[in-house]
Amino acid sequence: MQVADKYGKNITVTNLPEALQQADYFRDFAHTDKAFKRFDQERQAYWQDLYEKLVKINDLDIKRTKL
Repeated sequence: MQVADKYGKNITVTNLPEALQQADYFRDFAHTDKAFKRFDQERQAYWQDLYEKLVKINDLDIKRTKL
């Protein structure tokens, strides 16, 4: 499946549970060096956006299987 990222680029997702796990990990990732604070905030926002989109897709898949 294709998912549009925060910048409109299509990302191919072949394993939804694995993609959710990866996005969940990276949305909280941060360097210990505060010099990377701004970069970390931008990356965390990117991964948070992708994570939320993947959760919505996952929820739709669950609803479909219950019908």
